[in-house]
Amino acid sequence: MNRAAIYPGSFDPLTNGHLAIIQRGLNLFDRLVVAVANNPQKSPMFTVDERKALIREAVGNDPRVEVDSFDGLMVDYARTRGIPKVLRGLRAVSDFEYEFQLANMNKKLLPEFESVFVMTGEDYFFVSARLVREVAQFGGNVEGLVPANVLEALQRKLGRPPRS
Repeated sequence: MNRAAIYPGSFDPLTNGHLAIIQRGLNLFDRLVVAVANNPQKSPMFTVDERKALIREAVGNDPRVEVDSFDGLMVDYARTRGIPKVLRGLRAVSDFEYEFQLANMNKKLLPEFESVFVMTGEDYFFVSARLVREVAQFGGNVEGLVPANVLEALQRKLGRPPRS
């Protein structure tokens, strides 16, 4: 059986929490498409291509993980790919309300669409890409919150190593 799901997100930047969700997703699905959203309403730190490259490097050569990107509605991307399942990570109760609304809207737009939620591990429930970006921009140390390759990319992008 070839069970696949899409794990969409901005991944700006990829965090260890995202990697934990990918690993948990691989326990549930045979294949994951990590889909980087190109949201013109956001001002990302990394380009879509940079984010895709960082994800590819962080997940290594795992043949079960494909890295892609999309514009527009996730359900349209899911329909195009023929993968009507989405994997979403929940960090806290506050994530649930938004994800619940999103899941129901997606189901309304694509009736065969299914959302699968997994909790992030206790080590990363407080980590968000937005918070990592903010801490890094102010020179804070985000080591241990992001993969090593992402830490290096953040340091290059910001032109300085973070404070210890």
